[in-house]
Amino acid sequence: MAGNDLGSLLGSLLGGGGQGGSGGAGGILGSLLGALGGAKSGGADGANPLGGLLDMLTKSGLVDQAQSWVGTGENKPVSGAQIADALPDDTLQKVAQDAGVSPQEAADRIAQSLPQAVDKLTPAGSVPQGSLEDIIRRQQL
Repeated sequence: MAGNDLGSLLGSLLGGGGQGGSGGAGGILGSLLGALGGAKSGGADGANPLGGLLDMLTKSGLVDQAQSWVGTGENKPVSGAQIADALPDDTLQKVAQDAGVSPQEAADRIAQSLPQAVDKLTPAGSVPQGSLEDIIRRQQL
């Protein structure tokens, strides 16, 4: 499944050897971005749900946090409760089910790993164009 491939790539990007599995940081984010990518078909860039996720967080009042992750300065933290409030319930439920954890645990894990992942995926201070898989592969050193 593409979510598992994306999870492995994100786990590799985050530097966690065991993070690519469905319950690791990469797996959680891969599942999240996969769920959002599937829900956002027909968007401006259907292959890259990162921009849509950042827009969703911004519209939910997390403007400062999202901008800090994309920008080149320090990453501002976000809480699991803020992530849970920002994401559609069905998306969070699917991510939690894929990871085998509760929705709150999934939100907490997303909150913990999302700032670092967005920061690494946006090294120039903006969301790059292209598919998310290509963007991740370009970030590998």
